Amino acid sequence: MMKILRLFLYPISIIYGLLMQLRNWCYDKKLLYTFYPKIKTIIVGNLSTGGTGKTPHIEYLVRLLQGNFKTATLSRGYGRKTHGFKIANLTDNAITIGDEPTQFYQKFMDIIVAVDAKRRRGIKKLVAKFPELQVVLLDDAYQHRSVKAGFQILLTDYANMYYDDKMLPTGNLREFKLGINRAHVIIVTKTPAIFSPIERRHILAKIAHRNNQQVFFSYIKYNSFTNYFSKQAYLENDFKEVINKDTEVIVFAGIANPSLLEDFVRGKSKSYKLICFDDHHEFTGADLIRIKHEFDGLRSAKKIILTTEKDAMRLLHLNLPSDWTNLPFFFISIAVQLHQQDEENFNQLILNYVRTN
Repeated sequence: MMKILRLFLYPISIIYGLLMQLRNWCYDKKLLYTFYPKIKTIIVGNLSTGGTGKTPHIEYLVRLLQGNFKTATLSRGYGRKTHGFKIANLTDNAITIGDEPTQFYQKFMDIIVAVDAKRRRGIKKLVAKFPELQVVLLDDAYQHRSVKAGFQILLTDYANMYYDDKMLPTGNLREFKLGINRAHVIIVTKTPAIFSPIERRHILAKIAHRNNQQVFFSYIKYNSFTNYFSKQAYLENDFKEVINKDTEVIVFAGIANPSLLEDFVRGKSKSYKLICFDDHHEFTGADLIRIKHEFDGLRSAKKIILTTEKDAMRLLHLNLPSDWTNLPFFFISIAVQLHQQDEENFNQLILNYVRTN
């Protein structure tokens, strides 16, 4: 049935792709206005819809830059109820600035976190308000052609490479595959932690990148479990205090692709149940009742509720019911790690770009 549906939608995919290609052509030929920021700007984006790991890659860049350069992140603020340009402050949450900017602000107090659906306006306002600003990280703005960023990073998921994908709505691509030519760097994300040189060469051959492009490979590393209420964090060496082969787990997630999280929990626990919500899901009281009901149904003496850090950000504005406050409720944090020589080469490439006056 799905194959028939995809076949039916294929002509729509071609039309959509051609319209996107026409739009790109108009920007390439300068028929549509493009803003060239004077400040250093780095885009992290993809050709497909969600699930490639943009958020942890932005966080990687923040960690690399924040000690030496005045850094800001600029996001659309997907799912927020506010409009226009906004700089994050202590009163903000996922409702006012979106879940990913909330996560950036909660983790990195030394940077500026801003949201604006119109990136050009956002950059101008940031530069006007913070003259000392040195670099702006643009989250999910690869198709935002009205801004010509100085450095563009394109992510593609190892399990769903862009060259095997198709245009929306048949597949997940937002534009034709040749859109990859605008990238300075291509990162293949979510690869296995142990990654063979043969597989690396195979992917490089399929990407067929240009001489002026560099390709790197990254994987996801689970950094810590944090108790949602006490904020006590358990690092990798202490994971067994939270989850082990005696633990039953209720996992809930509203992210584009929870498969890696599911694999991780499966390998660490006695058993688990995954409750999936739509990406950027806005949680309700009914959701919390459902989750707790599933948790109460577990029979093990050792059991926990687990969610992602991004989902935890979407709970901050809710007053969780009193019957939640004593629950073993944790969120798990992830970080990006680049493979072997890729880390040093990538870091140097980024630092050289930002240092250049």
